[in-house]
Amino acid sequence: MEKRSIRSLTDEDLLGLPALYRTTLSSLSVARDTSLDRGLITYLERLCTRAYFQIYGVQTPAWRQFTGFFARGWPDAVRAIWRETLFCVALTFGAALLAYLLIRSDPSWFYSMIPEGLADGRDPSATAEYLRSTLYNSPKDKDGWLGAFATFLFTHNSQIAIFSFALGFAFAVPTVLLILYNGLMLGAFYAVFAAKGLGLNVVAWLMIHGTTEIFAICISGAAGIRIGMAIAFPGRASRMDSAVEAGRTAAIAMAGTVIMLAVAGLLEGVGRQTINNDGLRALIGSAMLIGWLAYFYAWPGRKRAHGD
Repeated sequence: MEKRSIRSLTDEDLLGLPALYRTTLSSLSVARDTSLDRGLITYLERLCTRAYFQIYGVQTPAWRQFTGFFARGWPDAVRAIWRETLFCVALTFGAALLAYLLIRSDPSWFYSMIPEGLADGRDPSATAEYLRSTLYNSPKDKDGWLGAFATFLFTHNSQIAIFSFALGFAFAVPTVLLILYNGLMLGAFYAVFAAKGLGLNVVAWLMIHGTTEIFAICISGAAGIRIGMAIAFPGRASRMDSAVEAGRTAAIAMAGTVIMLAVAGLLEGVGRQTINNDGLRALIGSAMLIGWLAYFYAWPGRKRAHGD
């Protein structure tokens, strides 16, 4: 059965499987009571375990598990943490607005929020011409500067997503701080470009990949917060049981964000470097956002409604 399938067995073999399984269990019991051969006992224990899963286990093909993850598992997990996701979205854009207002009133705030290596010259002292050159690829970009910078941004944002989830166990405090900081960085960069009349340009530059990437970060943060809140407020269950229960949903949601980050990486490394039209960039970013929202929140809901 392990090497082939259940169809390779005859009807007589199938009817005899439960009896053979009980005989093996009986042999294991006798061996534990009388045998001094530890190797024999270990062999019988493994044999009984394998037999149990073959007889009583649910045999789901790998392809069905794969399709089930995308059809039900991942969307349902994201829907289950919608409150935490909404909180992360609000925190991100609230922090972005705060950073924008602070830097607009006093540009020196920028240097308190953005490391010099990340800014790479895109600060309040930069000229409009230089800032514009960082938004559009050109034949002069022979060294692939924009491509290298896109790789840097993808790595940076992927780390934020991973740590937002992984540090959720610490009562979600590090997760909230990471989401907050990510929002501050967004607002800080927008303030720099908006001050030079490039606000809409940088929004389009960001949208082509950012709608997917920021959404993935918010879902990762939401998964971390779900675990942190389960540990901080376990209710009637123990903290361990509460964390395990929350972790099942959070882990599925986080596994899916890896795919979202990969998609964002493609959009960032290929689409944004080859498409210089602001309208097309914004259109692609908007389409991606609508697609993700429909996939997570609209389509699964309709499916359950018909099922009920």
